[in-house]
Amino acid sequence: MPEVPEAPDQAGRLDLAAHIRPGDTVLWGQACAEPLTLTERLMEQRAAIGGLRCFVGAPASGTVRPEHADHVSFLSYCGSGGNRALHRAGVLDILPGHYSTLPYLIESGALPVDVVLVQLSPADGAGRHSLGLAEEYLSAAIDRARVVIAEVNDQVPWTHGTRTLTAAELDLVVHTSRPPAEIAAKQAGAAEQRVADHVAALIEDGATLQLGLGALPEAIVARLAGHRHLGVHSGLIGDAVADLMEAGVITNARKSLDRGRTVTGALMGTARLFGYADGNPAIELRDTRYTHDPEVLAAQDRFVAINSAIEVDLTGQINAEVARGAYVGAVGGAVDFLRGAARSRGGLPIVALTSTVKAAGGGAASRIVANLSGPVSTPRCDAGLIVTEHGVADLRGLPLGERVAAMLAISHPDHRPALEKECPL
Repeated sequence: MPEVPEAPDQAGRLDLAAHIRPGDTVLWGQACAEPLTLTERLMEQRAAIGGLRCFVGAPASGTVRPEHADHVSFLSYCGSGGNRALHRAGVLDILPGHYSTLPYLIESGALPVDVVLVQLSPADGAGRHSLGLAEEYLSAAIDRARVVIAEVNDQVPWTHGTRTLTAAELDLVVHTSRPPAEIAAKQAGAAEQRVADHVAALIEDGATLQLGLGALPEAIVARLAGHRHLGVHSGLIGDAVADLMEAGVITNARKSLDRGRTVTGALMGTARLFGYADGNPAIELRDTRYTHDPEVLAAQDRFVAINSAIEVDLTGQINAEVARGAYVGAVGGAVDFLRGAARSRGGLPIVALTSTVKAAGGGAASRIVANLSGPVSTPRCDAGLIVTEHGVADLRGLPLGERVAAMLAISHPDHRPALEKECPL
């Protein structure tokens, strides 16, 4: 296994073209798990390598830019972060589908992966590197790929999980020391704070939570400081989860499965979260095939799935992908988690959003709509509780006519008359 020292560009020894062939599909850890030295070098060497395809996931860095499409085609399951610029430039293709299917698509070869770039922690005393900041679909890609190239970064935490890698499993290792990419929580506005109040009031002590990323989920978590014995089983966690674990609010003591452990696919936060997770057995990274498994989710009593949306129509159909004609979101794991929560004993399938959003020409546009402006990411048959700053619409068991009334009640008052006129029912 060849090894490259720190500062590989200066040493002049990191030649990715020796390992990556023209036409290869290259995949790497997403968000904070991106191996920045490797991805930067890959973009620099793209012309020397020749045409290749990159599966980019959700980025937390600006490594990949539209001008790189001269020798690279880009594919992702989402349009978040830097992917928006790629999509606006017409150089990003979208793979629409449930997030839970990604490892199976990789495993079967339907989504081919030739080369995997991974960011690893330094090895422990037994010579095992942890996957550091994400496991997700990386395990499936590692098992399927022809070449595995690792960036061993001494600033990446050693995290507990079901997968570690040894030197024998790596084709090339680059040693670095640099801060991982970070995702800092945005400040929640007044409307988001009121949404958070409504959601927090629904959650019982001892519930197990799944959370997304962003200002609203972080605001919801902050509202739970007075709760007791909460658990977490989620596709990702941010800094706020570490805060509640340290405060003794999230103990995972009453979980039906994985008692005593916060289970997540990825750490998406800042150095605060990374430091808390380092060597901490109370946080465990797991494969998407476990974090999103419908049987696992349904078996978790009082499982509360909290997801967001771009817009929701009056019958409960949810668009989480397209806003103003631009692909900015994803199908993601929402349906997986909502279905799991619906089947969980005492579970709550929640979609939370503010009732309005700033419009392109000024003013505010309603996010509760008569007709979606984008695709149906979550069908109305999977809608549960829709929450805005104006209240909670529990659509479970409601026929269409009653759903319309419930959704109108949580829409912004300024938009209700127009919605009533536009209602297709």
